[in-house]
Amino acid sequence: MPSSPVEPRRVVDRYVPLLVAVVVAVAVWESRTGALGVRTPLPGVLVLPIAVASGWAMAVVRTRRWPLFLAAAVGWLALAAWPAGVVASYQAGLRLPDRRRVTWYLTGAAAVMAAGVLIGLAVGGPRRITTATPANGLVTAVCVVAFPLVAGLLVRSRRDVVAALRDRAERGEREREARAERVRVEERARIAREMHDVVAHRVSLMVVHAGALEVTATEPATVEAAALIRSTGRQALTDLREVLGVLRQPAFALADPGADLLGGLAELIRESRVAGLRVRRQDEGEPRCVPATVGRTVHRVVQEALTNVRKHAPEADATVRLRYLPGWVEITVRNGSPAEGRVLPNPRPARPDAGLGLPGAGLGLLGLRERVELLGGRLEAGPTDEGFLIRALIPTPRPS
Repeated sequence: MPSSPVEPRRVVDRYVPLLVAVVVAVAVWESRTGALGVRTPLPGVLVLPIAVASGWAMAVVRTRRWPLFLAAAVGWLALAAWPAGVVASYQAGLRLPDRRRVTWYLTGAAAVMAAGVLIGLAVGGPRRITTATPANGLVTAVCVVAFPLVAGLLVRSRRDVVAALRDRAERGEREREARAERVRVEERARIAREMHDVVAHRVSLMVVHAGALEVTATEPATVEAAALIRSTGRQALTDLREVLGVLRQPAFALADPGADLLGGLAELIRESRVAGLRVRRQDEGEPRCVPATVGRTVHRVVQEALTNVRKHAPEADATVRLRYLPGWVEITVRNGSPAEGRVLPNPRPARPDAGLGLPGAGLGLLGLRERVELLGGRLEAGPTDEGFLIRALIPTPRPS
């Protein structure tokens, strides 16, 4: 697996302080010989604890700063060792939280440097020349205290600026997402209001008139047609209420994953047969419950396919095949001539003008494809040798 881009930074944050701690300890130890500082007459048994303490103080500086400051002061006063002092000044600029504490650090460093001058004057020799003369003392103070402190302050300032910019960018992104979500919610609410005010009102009128016609009509065919219109309209109102409920929610929620909505196919096919369409259904595989979104999508695929058959080929035969596959559900709707010698149920012959004059936007298949692909499936639609085929393959994940 590819490594995360954050890993190198974690490695640096974890191991660089340990490496610097080792370098500080070794540098303090080597300063006793004069290679990295002023040669000291103190025996190694006294220098070693100071070197080890300096390295340990650097290793724990993230949680406790005072051990490093104390080790730097002791190392300078006892050995005139500068490595711990340089690191302490840099860490002071990097980690001290406010100006007051930086001022206190500068005051303490000035006191230690002054005490070092007095010790150099008392000891004499190379230490007096290196640390107690005015020019050398000033240069030493600048190199050991001033420059590292300023460098630490600059690094901390840059980190604060980067953190502020990152926080502003993240806050701006959250605000943009919140505004976009608010706009989406308002638009869905507006669409829901329009659908309720226009579509629901007209469908309700259709249901009322169909009910009145069913009661007053005398011909059996008219009564049957009115009943079908009334039941279809009521079902449309139920579906419309579900859509409006989803639109009014802040986010689209999934229905009960254990519901078996595929049973509604039987009613859908029955209504198509009553309307005069010859439809045959075939089921393959072991039936099982599927997520509600899958069942609803299968229902819409069959509904749209049968509607297209009624609109464009009302005299054709249609076959609805439902296959339960491992991890998938396949629904196929094919229209064309029936198999030789097979008689499909047709309780009511289609009228000569059936399928003519029905309005359509030509976006049904496009909407179906988007719905199926949103669930991770795929949709195929196109003409065949005998008619037209719509095939949808939809995954059925196990409910979590």
